[in-house]
Amino acid sequence: MSWPLHRGVSGIRNSGNNNDFWDSQLKDKTEKEDLDRNRPSDTSYLSLRFPFRLFCPDSSPSKYGTTENGFAPEPFSIGSPRSRHKLTVLFLKLSLIVIVILGLTGSFWWTLSISTSSRGLIFHGYRRLQEQLVSDLWDIGELSLGPPRMKEIDFCPDESENHIPCFNVSENLAMGYSDGNEYDRLCGQGSRQSCLVLPPVNYKIPLRWPTGRDVIWVANVKITGQEVFTSGSLTKRMMMLEEQQISFRSASLMFDGVEDYSHQIAEMIGLRNESNFIQAGVRTILDIGCGYGSFGAHLFSKQLLTMCIANYESSGSQVQLTLERGLPAMIGSFNLNQLPYPSLSFDMLHCARCGIDWDKKDGIFLIEVDRVLKPGGYFVWTSPLTNVQSFLRNKEKQKRWNFIRDFAENLCWELLSQQDETVLWKKTGKKNCYNSRKPGSGPPICSKGQDIESPYYRPLQNCIGGTHSRRWLPIEERPTWPSRSNLNKNELALYGLHSEELNEDTANYKTAVRNYWSLLSPLIFSDHPKRPGDEDPSPPYNMLRNVLDMNARYGGLNAALLEAGKSVWVMNVVPRSGPNYLPLILDRGYVGLLHDWCEAFPTYPRTYDMVHAEGLLSLETSQHRRCTMLDVFTEIDRLLRPEGWVIIRDTAPLIGSARVLTTRLKWDARVVEIESNSDERLLICQKPFLKRQAI
Repeated sequence: MSWPLHRGVSGIRNSGNNNDFWDSQLKDKTEKEDLDRNRPSDTSYLSLRFPFRLFCPDSSPSKYGTTENGFAPEPFSIGSPRSRHKLTVLFLKLSLIVIVILGLTGSFWWTLSISTSSRGLIFHGYRRLQEQLVSDLWDIGELSLGPPRMKEIDFCPDESENHIPCFNVSENLAMGYSDGNEYDRLCGQGSRQSCLVLPPVNYKIPLRWPTGRDVIWVANVKITGQEVFTSGSLTKRMMMLEEQQISFRSASLMFDGVEDYSHQIAEMIGLRNESNFIQAGVRTILDIGCGYGSFGAHLFSKQLLTMCIANYESSGSQVQLTLERGLPAMIGSFNLNQLPYPSLSFDMLHCARCGIDWDKKDGIFLIEVDRVLKPGGYFVWTSPLTNVQSFLRNKEKQKRWNFIRDFAENLCWELLSQQDETVLWKKTGKKNCYNSRKPGSGPPICSKGQDIESPYYRPLQNCIGGTHSRRWLPIEERPTWPSRSNLNKNELALYGLHSEELNEDTANYKTAVRNYWSLLSPLIFSDHPKRPGDEDPSPPYNMLRNVLDMNARYGGLNAALLEAGKSVWVMNVVPRSGPNYLPLILDRGYVGLLHDWCEAFPTYPRTYDMVHAEGLLSLETSQHRRCTMLDVFTEIDRLLRPEGWVIIRDTAPLIGSARVLTTRLKWDARVVEIESNSDERLLICQKPFLKRQAI
């Protein structure tokens, strides 16, 4: 194959004369040397050519002076066809370089534009980075204090086994509180507890529900035999001390049985029996001075939820024994402050010899009863003061009774019935009743500024509250239980919610409860297949009873547990630092309260089988922190029963910090990844049963 020839000066001569050939070669060599001499001698040629060496292969002649075809190269001549060809190739190469540069530049600007349009995603991730920073700074702060701070937390002294921070009678007396106010709640900076509370020496794991409702271990509570037998309360006297156990007999012949008593109340309302309370709109009951919870224990079988509330007691506590039986209870007092419940919270309030003098302080205690009672709700009061026969012998009692009766009438309460020592009132369901009262009679209606829907231990108010609430609806007009747990579109609008939000929350918790049970069941029943006094357990139905939800939101966990058929009750706690949906929770037929988790919870140690917290750590870290994560976890340990469970769901960085603290608390802990959410983790912990050594 021959290559095309483009000669401008000389070519190959087909002569056989060798001298002509050498003459031609010599001539070409001379011309080449002349061309080299005319080329500039500086380095500018190399400096211009070097950057393009990768793109423009060197076409200079070989050291032998000939090309691959054996032809000598021709001098560079602009006017020649070959020179134009080389210029064209060089131009194409330079164009390619420019295109590459432009492409890289365009890609750079495109990347910047994408980053600008992704500001929303960057902002979305800012909170996660902020939480990571807070968590890291927290860990750094712990580590900077050295090994002594990272050691396990010490145990509290023996006298603290039933201690409740914020309820210190001796300190309150020293500060001048008296007339029963020394038993009230007073939380200060020094009220936090930085040690772990050990159980009593002979403490035993409570019996499973429902056996534990009627039988408890006497060593688990602080009570003496004399307190058992000398109690004057109706429900307190329905208990017997048997060796190491206290048994409760709700149908005891020692006094009128609770069943007969509750049946009497139903008849006073106009119902056939207590099973018809639900049809009358009654679901939640606040039992003031509840004794040991026998009234609520009986009504629980009727699908009624009774919250026991009583003063702090250093021994023989009504609240402690009620919780030990697996029934809702908390410490609360009418002495100084409003209860931590929203206005219009309960369908019925009950006081059976509860020890409150309702005629004292100008009836301000009755005003607080009216505030937390729903429109159309009932107030039941059993007391020797109401016995008509006693009026004939004691004029002072008659005077006190007349004051209470008249005051209740000025609150727009209707006296439905009075039998023996029991009186039953019904709160009005019509707001215009307050305007129809005689001028100057009864307490005034609170102004909008005074009528706070969810007060937090605010001083008692001498005015009628709840009248400005959009939730004012008589109980007989509300859906009955269990339909009331599923609020309709119009009811949800009162709380600024849509049906989709509540449905999504419910669906998420249904899945969560299934996952929780699948995780806990093998662990519980492998470690404790059967406990002394238990029947053969039917997992996982009755492995938990008292549940505390530290960040309840809409009450989704409570709803999911009930729908799954779990025999539990849930204390739904709404933190003060977050959105307040406690009125929604109570209107759904559940119980709960408002609380600040930088303060001690109003209950005794060892009262809950499981503590649940979803998003609480994120919520608390987003606020101005008055306490540390360790303070909150130490309080959880105080509330939790030995062998109890803690389930915390939150962001991965905060779960990592929490996992470190569990070692100091001596908890067994494991972190579980959540398949549906890679940004969150699940921390499952169990509190060990650490026994105190007998002296």
